Amino acid sequence: MSRSVFTGEREYFPDVGAIPFEGRESDNPLAFKFYDAKKVIGGKTMEEHLRFAVCYWHTFCAKGADPFGRDTQVFAWDDAPDAMTAARQRMDAAFEFASKLGVPYYCFHDVDMSPAGADVRESERNLQTMVELAAERQRATGMKLLWGTANLFTHPRYMNGAATNPDFRVVAQAGAQVKAALDATVALGGENYVFWGGREGYMCLQNTDTRTEQENLARFLTMARDYGRSIGFKGTFLIEPKPMEPTKHQYDFDAQTVIGFLRHYGLDGDFKLNIEANHATLAGHTFAHELQMCTDAGLLGSIDANRGDYQNGWDTDQFPTDLYDAVTAMMVVLADGGFKTGGLNFDARVRRESVDMQDIFLGHIGGMDNFARGLEIAQRLLEDSPYQQWKADRYQSFRDGKGLAFRNGELDLAALAGLAQEYGEPVATSGKQELFENLVNQYIA
Repeated sequence: MSRSVFTGEREYFPDVGAIPFEGRESDNPLAFKFYDAKKVIGGKTMEEHLRFAVCYWHTFCAKGADPFGRDTQVFAWDDAPDAMTAARQRMDAAFEFASKLGVPYYCFHDVDMSPAGADVRESERNLQTMVELAAERQRATGMKLLWGTANLFTHPRYMNGAATNPDFRVVAQAGAQVKAALDATVALGGENYVFWGGREGYMCLQNTDTRTEQENLARFLTMARDYGRSIGFKGTFLIEPKPMEPTKHQYDFDAQTVIGFLRHYGLDGDFKLNIEANHATLAGHTFAHELQMCTDAGLLGSIDANRGDYQNGWDTDQFPTDLYDAVTAMMVVLADGGFKTGGLNFDARVRRESVDMQDIFLGHIGGMDNFARGLEIAQRLLEDSPYQQWKADRYQSFRDGKGLAFRNGELDLAALAGLAQEYGEPVATSGKQELFENLVNQYIA
């Protein structure tokens, strides 16, 4: 779909035009060096492969605050006489920014797009008003909604969780928010709906009935799925794993934990996973590991593209500039056949010290260029290098004979023991880890 740059009554980024592709040799910081949206890689354009999205919360709501200091960034769209006027200005800024950047998608939490009201009905009216404006902006620019979600962690009522809260009245409030956010997502043609359980866990095991909380969480998700389908949502429901922060123990700790949860409660037919790179780091995993666990289970949905700081113990949500991470992540995505309804959402924010409006563009440009490079390198590794053949050869013994019989479930344990006696002590076979690592580096160079 062709897209156009949006500017409303006021231009919030007047010093920045549409970001062009100028190639590797360009010294223009406001130009793509590697992301050429229409370049064809493996039968699809870069834009079709990567499906980039801008997130509403970090980019237009977060203003540099961290656990130790107040906001440092000043946004012109926040200068307004009331919350709804500010919300309209913020939306104009968001569509101006995203359309100048040239991304096809955006993502939002309900309270990022629309201010909460004094009660449930006022909050819903505010959101409906902003959804109508967002629909107009989508038509004007050709942009689409990758996913919507409800913020069930910021408000003080959710201090003990949302769907897992021990107070049913809080669970009801969470249900009202999710219903309204699902209505908004469907109205805007959203391709996915995400659940991020920011406080769905516990701080103290002694005061927590974990069985009840997890059963209530599954019941809540089931109700949300049923409602979404009843109003015509045909997209994918997504769970985003996160191991800690703010709770000591999250019920959605990592990909395998979530996969087990979904299968246990029979939700894996409608739900997949939204993997965030920084959350993988906090769980003690690599980004590629979390993606691989999802693809092994057939449950990879979408990606929040960012990175953490290995010297910090919290979710720093930095822009993804690590090329190795991008390459190994895209190898997993491509081997799985690419995104279906998901994409790469920049759940990232510029640093506290980055206070110029151009810095927001620079962060996204760097992330998009990094994943464009990662895509090209990953495609070459999978198609042109011996990588896949080497990997397959490690498992040659399961392709025929007794190894194949084992894989097919045709042997019992006694037969396995008999074969061990027949074979004798196996000859050690090298895993060739260094060879694989060197090959990846060779293609990155």
